Amino acid sequence: MSIIRRVRDITIATLNEHLEKAEDPVRLIDQFLWSTREEIIQSERLYQQYSSHNQQLKMQWLTAEQQKEKREQQAVTALKAGEEQLARIALHEKASAEERARQYRDLYEQGRQSVEDLERNLQEMRSEYQIVYDKREYYSARMESLKLQQRMNARYSGAVSGQPGGKPDGMFRRLDDRITDMEHEARSLRDLRSEGTAGHGGNSSYQSAVEMELEQLKRKLGQGGT
Repeated sequence: MSIIRRVRDITIATLNEHLEKAEDPVRLIDQFLWSTREEIIQSERLYQQYSSHNQQLKMQWLTAEQQKEKREQQAVTALKAGEEQLARIALHEKASAEERARQYRDLYEQGRQSVEDLERNLQEMRSEYQIVYDKREYYSARMESLKLQQRMNARYSGAVSGQPGGKPDGMFRRLDDRITDMEHEARSLRDLRSEGTAGHGGNSSYQSAVEMELEQLKRKLGQGGT
């Protein structure tokens, strides 16, 4: 496993651990997405640089291969012409070109493997980014639904608690109870006046006792009594 892959695994594990404790998971996911996007941009830049460098290695490898073949042909031509010394020089240069070709080929193969690893990691990061982004949109929608539900509960909780803001039938029910109490009080006073006038209007001693008790009540009320 590459170093980049191990780092990504650690990052994902850290995100999962923090999500379990986060009060605002969407904000935490946004931070992760921003960090991942920066890593993708840096990796894309490195991928382009590595790819360009590897193409140069390939060109140097192929150039050395061409020089090797050219020196071999020159050695053959020199031998045909009886020029053994020139043939030796050409073969010496051929061996040098062959060594350079081997070296550049090895560097190219190593670089090609690194470029493939970078490309694979980039694909994984892009896929990971998209998966987390889709989850972010889903959880963002859930959080918004939750906030709206909480606002609705707060707005209409009066219907249950009896506070203002309840349903109209509850409001008018309370008004009806209040008016009924007022009507009952009015009827009681009316009945009391009727009984006092009819039953005790001609009894002077009774009337005097009533007046005395009335004065006592007034004094008590004047002194703060009940």
